[in-house]
Amino acid sequence: MKKQFFLISIIVVVVWIGLLLFNLNFLWMAILIVPLLWMGIADVLQKKHAIKHNFPVLGRLRYFMEVIRPKIYQYFIESDTNGTPFNRLQRSVVYQRSKNETDTQPFGTQLDVYDLGYEFVNHSMKAVHFDQIEENPRTKIGSSQCTQPYFASMFNISAMSFGSLSKTAILALNEGAKLGGFYHNTGEGGLSPYHLEKGGDIVWNIGTGYFSCRTPEGRFSIEEFTKRAVLPQVKMIEIKFSQGAKPGHGGILPKAKVTDEIAQIRLVTKGADILSPPTHSAFSKRIDAVRTIIAREIRR
Repeated sequence: MKKQFFLISIIVVVVWIGLLLFNLNFLWMAILIVPLLWMGIADVLQKKHAIKHNFPVLGRLRYFMEVIRPKIYQYFIESDTNGTPFNRLQRSVVYQRSKNETDTQPFGTQLDVYDLGYEFVNHSMKAVHFDQIEENPRTKIGSSQCTQPYFASMFNISAMSFGSLSKTAILALNEGAKLGGFYHNTGEGGLSPYHLEKGGDIVWNIGTGYFSCRTPEGRFSIEEFTKRAVLPQVKMIEIKFSQGAKPGHGGILPKAKVTDEIAQIRLVTKGADILSPPTHSAFSKRIDAVRTIIAREIRR
């Protein structure tokens, strides 16, 4: 294709020059010819993209189509129900509710109610009056041995770490947890001030990196743990038995992403990669974890 490009370019330039010899009004064609020639020569000389190198100018259409493909699929091909991970109907419900607009439409549904996996609620044979319905059902977490059991909502905010989410997102989620009466899981990235600022209930997620409760060497620190575990907003502690995102392999946060704030929150050193080991160093078996927790509770 490179030979064809140079051959066509030479023919076009020769014809254009011939036209200019007869009439200078054809000079406007330079607006089309010069940029296309420049792009083609640049494509041939570059070595990074094989398609552009072998198909000068035309190869650029491939990358253009890659850019517009998601838009074409979203607006012209994808239906309201087959998008993933959230389809257009689900996204529309979120948008409408956030604007206090009506999120339901009469006269049926677009969903296939006979499809495998479709979830629905059957009519009750023994209906209960609305006034007798428990509007805020709760699940008790903690046995009779627990001195501070927690009554958790059916729906809560799952684990998402500060760093993965911004300060603004953490504040918004925690304020929502307080308004809705449910808990907010910190994720294994540590307990930040933004998790505590709005006063929502917190589940402190502790992974293999022991962020916010570790020694400088990366071991579990009972002192740092105690300082944060007794905070009134911290309702429960979740111990993650392996590194969450990559179980069995561990994880790494490159030093370029370790800001002063993240280093302070996670109790790590700025300027060094942060490692999340594949397993815990404080214990090796689940029963050992239970014994470790009980022993430290008794020691407190």
